[in-house]
Amino acid sequence: MHKFMPKFFVAFLFVLIVDQWIKSLFLNGFDWNSNCISLNLTLNKGVAFSMFAFLGENLKYIQLFLIAAVLGYIFYRRHDLSLYAIALGLLMGGGISNLLDRFLHGGVVDYVYWHCGFDFAIFNFADVMIDLGVALILWQNFIHDKKVKKSS
Repeated sequence: MHKFMPKFFVAFLFVLIVDQWIKSLFLNGFDWNSNCISLNLTLNKGVAFSMFAFLGENLKYIQLFLIAAVLGYIFYRRHDLSLYAIALGLLMGGGISNLLDRFLHGGVVDYVYWHCGFDFAIFNFADVMIDLGVALILWQNFIHDKKVKKSS
């Protein structure tokens, strides 16, 4: 039996602490530019690609409600979700870190801008960890399904 809570909280705290530390560097003036990547402070008032920015202050309360609901579900179903403890910790750590930015700074602190060959959305470490968490869930689910089919 896997222990859900320790794995979840280690991943969660790792993402939250590292992300907030990196963001503090940019909030304190760090700035770097190259031909392909720029590391510049940007406050994103929306979500991915600045969508829903028109919701203004309401967006953070909508996200707070959604994250609270997902966390409630995760803890309620933690025994069934033990396989995904680390991935869910990455997801929630990134989500809560970005939500914390909205309350503390009025928007999500983004800073990585790829502009080599094409322009890409500006993002941060929490965004990468959210994507990694989703990819890990999909991969673990695929591997788990293969094992179940193989044992049948």
